[in-house]
Amino acid sequence: NKDIEYIKSLITDHPDFPQPGILFRDIFPVFRNATATEMLFNRLQTLIQSKHGKIDALIGLESRGFLFAHLATRLNCAFVPVRKAGKLPGKVTTFSYSKEYGKDVIEIQVDSIKQGDRVVMIDDLLATGGTLSAANSLVSSLGAQVLESVVVIELVALKGRNILNHPVSSLIQY
Repeated sequence: NKDIEYIKSLITDHPDFPQPGILFRDIFPVFRNATATEMLFNRLQTLIQSKHGKIDALIGLESRGFLFAHLATRLNCAFVPVRKAGKLPGKVTTFSYSKEYGKDVIEIQVDSIKQGDRVVMIDDLLATGGTLSAANSLVSSLGAQVLESVVVIELVALKGRNILNHPVSSLIQY
């Protein structure tokens, strides 16, 4: 598809970032291009609405998942951030996990979603799946139903989707 190819052409590679041996795929150049950003948001909105209809919340993962907060207004739902530990006020629940280059702890505000909410998680990239898996544990612990994770980029060779217990959609695969 022409839209996806155009978006992919704007993604830049940064070898050995943030540490040696990692090839970082940078989505920020897409957001510097209004046409590409509109194409991306249209694709994401269509994907989510066609598969799930009305959802209650879009869960954005720290930090590039926050770039998609505006998509929640297009989907007429709440935007709920999942952040690194210590970044959210109020009562939170946390989850500790390993990721591709270290360990991390994420948190979500306990009053941000309700029992039975239908949610979609969103992030820029799926690598080993650790962050999405941890976020799924957080969201599920609050009683919400994770319908799917949606990512712009999937690093297929790392097989991150294999550790997830919910569907995953990716627009671009490497």
